Amino acid sequence: MFYQLAKRFMFSRDAEWAHEFALKNLKRFANTPASLVWKQNLPEKPVKLLGLTFPNPVGLAAGLDKNGECIDALGQMGFGFIEIGTVTPVGQPGNPKPRMFRITEKNAIINRMGFNNHGVDNLIKNVRNKKYKGILGINIGKNKDTPNEKGHEDYVACLEKVYPYADYITVNISSPNTSGLRDLQFGDSLEVLLAAVKNRQLELQAEHHKYVPILVKIAPDMDKIAVEQVVDCIVTQGMDGIIATNTTLSREAVAGLEHADEAGGLSGDPVRDVSTDVIKMIRAINRDIPIIGVGGINGLEAAKEKLDAGASLVQVYSNFIYQGPKLIKDIVTGL
Repeated sequence: MFYQLAKRFMFSRDAEWAHEFALKNLKRFANTPASLVWKQNLPEKPVKLLGLTFPNPVGLAAGLDKNGECIDALGQMGFGFIEIGTVTPVGQPGNPKPRMFRITEKNAIINRMGFNNHGVDNLIKNVRNKKYKGILGINIGKNKDTPNEKGHEDYVACLEKVYPYADYITVNISSPNTSGLRDLQFGDSLEVLLAAVKNRQLELQAEHHKYVPILVKIAPDMDKIAVEQVVDCIVTQGMDGIIATNTTLSREAVAGLEHADEAGGLSGDPVRDVSTDVIKMIRAINRDIPIIGVGGINGLEAAKEKLDAGASLVQVYSNFIYQGPKLIKDIVTGL
């Protein structure tokens, strides 16, 4: 009931304003009696993956808490794991506003944020101050002004800084909102990037005496041949898993609706089937590589689809915005 009242207020305002308003208040009230409004104690439904034990298979996708400011509040909602970021070596403002739009008829969001964040050092400061003891993923990217041929340097720079604090790390090469970023998913560019990341991961393992798994987040807008090539490179370079998928550039599912023609990545219900199809393709190519499924998970049935397709864990974002913490509870208790 409380979330529906809050949603009514926030959905009457600009989407990004509401996003920032929510984060500000989650941060402010996280460890106070006010947190009882969103706090949930959910049943343990553990999943072992990546050398980690996740208390339940429902996580928060990257993008909501880019700077790691609300880890404690989000952790109180019952997520099995939380992924923060995408973070870049140096803070950057992202793309011009407005850059986030709701398509409420489809429980969807279009965003062209462009990796707006305060930089990796700020994120680490927030992570060090958290009280949350659950599994934390950190999603890393490259700065907008870094040319693709030097992109691997940005990923390695972020990797070095977040490695001591992350339970797993995600290499984001699939956001459509940084010009040219998706080109890193293919051919020599992907091989160079992942080789550099893998080499540094092994060095950091020796330095810190712990192994932090690395996953690669891929786009849904690829045909079967492209998926095969990407998966082959990910496996060959020794990455630990795949997150499938990021947002889509397709507008077929929202054609004719308000804001449908805005540039950016489309998330929410319209991505449900296409992301599931990518998971099926990955699993047909490789029977063993760990997969985290994300895209259009609006309830128990959609979560089961991803798990049945081959994912071991799922993440939510857009439908979490539309439904609130109840979505986590509905999925976890129903599994």
